[in-house]
This record gives sequence, C-alpha cells and structure tokens, in this order.
Amino acid sequence: MTTLTAEHPAATPSSRQSHVLADAVTMLRRNLLHIVRYPGLTIFVIGGPVVFLLLFVFVLGGTLGAGLPGVDPAAGREAYLAYVMPGILAVTIAGTGGGAATTVSMDMTEGITARFRTMAISRAAVLAGHVLGNTLQAILAVVIVLGVGLLVGFRPSAGPGEWLAAFGIVALISFAVSWISVALGMNAKSVETASNLPTLLVLLPFLGSGFVPTGSMPQWMQWFAEYQPFTPVVETLRGLLLGTPLGWSPALAIGWSVVITVVGYAWSLAIYERKSIR
Repeated sequence: MTTLTAEHPAATPSSRQSHVLADAVTMLRRNLLHIVRYPGLTIFVIGGPVVFLLLFVFVLGGTLGAGLPGVDPAAGREAYLAYVMPGILAVTIAGTGGGAATTVSMDMTEGITARFRTMAISRAAVLAGHVLGNTLQAILAVVIVLGVGLLVGFRPSAGPGEWLAAFGIVALISFAVSWISVALGMNAKSVETASNLPTLLVLLPFLGSGFVPTGSMPQWMQWFAEYQPFTPVVETLRGLLLGTPLGWSPALAIGWSVVITVVGYAWSLAIYERKSIR
C-alpha cells in the first residue's frame, strides 16, 4: 500500500497541505530541541543587545539624549533610553540571523539536509522548521531585552492595542530576517562564513534611526538611513510604544518584511532544489 506524502504526485491539495504542516511541526520541534541543547547562541543573541543598551544609555546616554530635539539636557539619559529602546530591539532581531544561518549551514555541511532530501519530507517544511524556530527565538530574545529595558527605566505609554500591534511587527520582521538568514546560510560555503554573513543585518539599525535621528547624519547618508528596512520598523515600534507620530512607517515596515520574506523564501527554496539534483 502506498503512503501519500507531501511529495507524492497522487496527493490531493488538502492532503499535501496537511503533510506539509505536519512536516513543518516536526522540523520545528527538532530546531527547538537544538536551541535548548545549545543555549550559547541564545545567550549571545540576548547578551549583545543588553550590553549595547547599558553602554549607550549609561555611558553615552547623557550626551546623546541632550542632543535630541526638544529634550531638556538635565533629562538626557532618560530621554535617550526611551529613544534608543526600539533600536535595541531591532538589533536584537537582526542578531538572531546569525544563529539561523549557522544551524542551516551545519545541516548542509554535515549531510543532514542531504538525508532529508532522500526522505518523504516536504522541502519547504525542512526550511520552515529553521525559520519558525529562529522566529520564536527572536521573539523570546526581544521579550527578555525589553524586560531589561523596563528594569533600567524604560517607560512605554502603549495600551493593549499598541502592544499587540508592536508584537505583530516584531514577529513579522523576525520571520523575514529568519528567511533571509536561512538563505544566506544555505548559500555559504562554510559554517564560519554563514555565521558572519547575517552580521551585516545588525549594522542596519545603526545606519538608520535606531540610535540617532537621521537628520543628524550627513546629507548623502540620510536617504539610505530613512528608507532602509529597519528604519520604518524602529519608527513603528517607537510610535506604538511611545506615542510618536507613525506616518507611513507601519506600511513601509510591513512592506519591507513581506519583500524580505518572499526573497528569502524563493532564494532558499531555489538553493535547496539546485542542491537536490546534484
């Protein structure tokens, strides 16, 4: 008797979808176990942003906060903590990309992915397991880093609706970063290269409005700073948590997240398919 699977040509659309979901849950469980067994990556993902938070607020915050528009110099540090917190959250999300790229690259180089390709497992589900696991890790990291921010004096004014919307933005950009990081990890020739490539994502919040207003940057840099993917994410989180004007930031944040997700998904699947026929 033949068992219908997600890859079986005789499977109906509904049965194919159910198998893909079941395979994705199995792969997600595998990646969550990997995160539990190797907590060093999670600790690093959380530790880096916490260090940045403490450094920028308690060492540089007084000076940087006093330079913010309309801020009383005497309250510079408190004002800067409120300003920089969304940027720190963006760095946290971007920093999780290294873990996704590393784990998928390890699977590729150690032959685990090749073994999956010989089994009746949905190819999209294999990749989705990495993506969903990393997305959950990113959300957990954001919650912990936000908790540290609250401990050192961050006081958002958001209501339940704004918190829910902020959570949605965090989940969406985390999902997008996970897909592009998986693609980078699959395309890398070694685990070392894979772990370094997503580091470029961490630079984007620094080159946007995460740490200083874009208006304070040189004219030639301002256009990039204002329209790169993480600036609308930061401005959306800042508006939702602190009540600053949102403008077009939510639409741009969602748009960038969708574009990055589609590119990461298509690129990852193309690499998977190409290596499957070798």
